[in-house]
Amino acid sequence: MKDRGMRTVVAVLAGLAVIYFGSKGRSADDGGGVSGGVVILAVLAAALAWHLTKPSDTAAK
Repeated sequence: MKDRGMRTVVAVLAGLAVIYFGSKGRSADDGGGVSGGVVILAVLAAALAWHLTKPSDTAAK
C-alpha cells in the first residue's frame, strides 16, 4: 500500500479488532474492562499490520 492514510486505518482496525474480540468473552463479574495482555496484543497486531502493508522497494517493471 502506498497510501499512508490507508496503512494507518488498517493498523488501527487490526488493533481494535483484537481489543474487541479479546474483551468479548469477559463478564461483568470478571471485572469487565480490557486486560493488559489484550492491549499488548492489540499493539503488536497494529504494528504487524503496519509492517505488512508497507510498500516494497522494488517496483514492478
